[in-house]
Amino acid sequence: MITGQAGGIVLCGGKSTRMGTPKATLPFGPETMLQRIVRLLGTVVSPVVTVAAREQALPNLPESVIITRDGRDGKGPLEGLRVGLAALPDLVAFAYATSCDVPLLVPGFVEKMIQLLGNHDIAVMEIDGFTHPLSAVYRRSVLPHIEALLQKDLLRPVFLYDAVPTRRVRVEEMTPVDGDLRTLRNLNTREDYLAALAAAGFAS
Repeated sequence: MITGQAGGIVLCGGKSTRMGTPKATLPFGPETMLQRIVRLLGTVVSPVVTVAAREQALPNLPESVIITRDGRDGKGPLEGLRVGLAALPDLVAFAYATSCDVPLLVPGFVEKMIQLLGNHDIAVMEIDGFTHPLSAVYRRSVLPHIEALLQKDLLRPVFLYDAVPTRRVRVEEMTPVDGDLRTLRNLNTREDYLAALAAAGFAS
């Protein structure tokens, strides 16, 4: 049984080393990638929290978007999740977390992941034994567990999944709503970016 309001968290404070330019501000059609992710996510959850690096410049975002920033550098996605979950209003019980570099995100994928949360604390995509921490739903109640892991410098999200009841979502559960799993297609290189633009119909 799922009760409570669903929010969203977008992590965009990564270094973008392989891309060579900040992913959040890369143009994607008439928007930047971050603007696109926030818009798509906002069609199925509310509010949306954007977690940026401390000095990171962001494109214009809707007033409804909550903007917060990493408190500690070099702590990976767990720090982003900590900050994002903490920034959500009290009425939000759980949130879908994503990165800003999945511009082919399918809103139905997010809805399905929320449905699959059930009575678990986390629902996370798992493919061939590898989890996708930024294609996952987290209850706000996992915040103390995240804090404890960060204090111990245990930064791999799998430690969190081992600590709380976690639903590991299988590919076959998601293909009915996102047949090619486009939502998981994160962009790390210029070639990835150009291919995604083409897939979205924005190729020049």
